[in-house]
This record gives sequence, C-alpha cells and structure tokens, in this order.
Amino acid sequence: MNDTISARAGGPLLDIRDLVVELPGPDGTPLRALDGVNLTVERGEIVGLAGESGSGKTMTALALLGLLPQGGTARGEMRVEGRDVLSMTPRQVRDLRGNKVAMVFQDPMTSLHPMLSVGKQLTEHLRHHKKLGKKAANARAAELLATVRIPDPEQALKRYPHQFSGGMRQRIAIAVALACDPDLLLADEPTTALDVTVQAGILRLLDRLRRENGLSVLIITHDLGVMSALADRVSVMYAGRIAETGPRAEVLRTPRHPYTRGLLDALPHPGAGTTALLPIPGSPPKLGLAPSGCAFHPRCPFAVDACAGDRPELLPLTEAHATACPVDPLADRTSPETETTEAGAR
Repeated sequence: MNDTISARAGGPLLDIRDLVVELPGPDGTPLRALDGVNLTVERGEIVGLAGESGSGKTMTALALLGLLPQGGTARGEMRVEGRDVLSMTPRQVRDLRGNKVAMVFQDPMTSLHPMLSVGKQLTEHLRHHKKLGKKAANARAAELLATVRIPDPEQALKRYPHQFSGGMRQRIAIAVALACDPDLLLADEPTTALDVTVQAGILRLLDRLRRENGLSVLIITHDLGVMSALADRVSVMYAGRIAETGPRAEVLRTPRHPYTRGLLDALPHPGAGTTALLPIPGSPPKLGLAPSGCAFHPRCPFAVDACAGDRPELLPLTEAHATACPVDPLADRTSPETETTEAGAR
C-alpha cells in the first residue's frame, strides 16, 4: 500500500517487497525473523516503523545494509532507486552503505570509536568515500557538525565522544551518517535514553534535514509518541510482519489493528482522568515460535477462532491505509487522543 505521495515520478526511493529473512537456530534449523515485509519510503519522506522489541524493525534495516547476523539469509526485493540490493555483489552493497543509505544506531557510543577524536572519525569517512584531501575533509567535517548544531565545531573536532552529552553524541552520530550525503537515513531508536527536551531536539533536527536537504528517513522506534511528532506515514510491525500501515493521522487516530490500538492504549494520556496504563497482556512470540494464523491472536482481546486459521494479509481500508486484521473490532470504540507536541514525544 502506498500513500498518494508515491505518485511522484520515478517511484519510491526505497521499495521493499515480500522480504523474508531467516536466521540459523541453535540446531541449525532456519528461523524466520521477517515474513513477507512490504515497505516503501518516498523521496523527502519520513516513515515510522514501530513495534515492540523483537518485532523485526532493526532486522529490516540490517537486511537493507547487508549486515545480517552470520548465517542469515534474505530473499524478496529491496530496491533503492530501482536497484535490487539483494542482487548486488558484496562490493556494490558496501558502496551503497554511506553513499546512498546510512544508519544511525540506538547507542552512539557503540557506533562512535571511543579512542578516536570526532574529527578523525568524520574525516576518515570523507577521505575514504569522497576522496577529499586533509584540508577539505576537515572543512567539510566542521560544516557537518555545524549542520547538526554542535557548538564551536572546529573545537569539537578535537574532542572525543565521552566529552559530549548523550544528545550531542547522537547529533555527532547523525553527522557521521550524513558525511557521504546519503539519500536515505535509517534511524534506529535515535531518541532512546534521552530526556524529553533532548529527544525533541533530535526530532527537530531530523525534520529540518528532511526539509532542507531532501533527506528521506526511516525511523525505527517502539514509541508511537515519536511517530506522532515526526512521521508522514507509519507502519506497525509484529512478529516479523506489517500489521498496519498508512498515513500517520489515520493510523494513530483511528487504528484498525488491535495491536496498534494496544500500543496506543499503553501510552500515557495526560488529562484522561487516570494514571493507569493499559499494557498488552503476554509477550511477543520468540523467534521461530510464532503461532498459526494471526501471530497476535493469543494476546488479542478481540480474537475469534478464525484468527488461528489462515494468516491474514494486508487489507486496504482506504487508498493509503491497510491492516492485517480482517474484522474491525474497534469500529465502535473511541480512539484516545494521540496527537502530541514535539516536546512531549517520548
């Protein structure tokens, strides 16, 4: 399902079709981590990929970058500007990383080398991929730090990651990802463990980069509050499949899959008259142990016998909104207010 924005000439920047990823189990038996994922990102668009830990969000990004765990395999189609990543040679995939697609990981301390200065890490990328000389690389590195609003960028180049706050380190990680001018940024939980004010600053930065540079962003998060502040479209994942997808306002205001509704009900809603949260009962299935039919049905308060039968496919509700739930158990329920301010996104 594509939003109306996908009518732009040239097709989507990223087009994932029927992506299946299998990882080796303890006994060598392949375990399915992703099971027929479909996802698109248009040029200049921010798409949110939401779900609990283990739902397959990060695995989708790793498959795109050719960074699956050892022994992992992928099949289907993952096209960037029309070129299928899964049919590329390892060298072509390496060229794709950084130049066309870059990733910002959840913890910048795992992606920034603690023993190298910020300047060294930025200029190495620029000299290797862009073939810049030392002076030009230093100038471009300072420019990148200024772009992500690092104060006194020339001095910042001489400092080390541990000398910056968590929010500043995340901005530096974004600068490193932007060093080779990628078209698509994969942001994996970029605001986790940051306080609310710092989170809001990171979200504003990503939105500004989209507006000013035409950057496309796939933001991976478990927090639908982040989605409400940033994403144009939202896809919700569960057990390696897309459960619901559509424009942000439609998905967050009128969720049509019980799992999406459960994620929203689990969020705090100021002014709702109660401080009690409504957690989703149970836990997501372990890798390779998804139940038959709809994988969510053991945890779903609206499940009927048919939910354990055939696996539901995405069903169109509107031109841009689809759900993998064949019934509408939420039709007569009032959706909670899910609009949040950017400063209130958690």
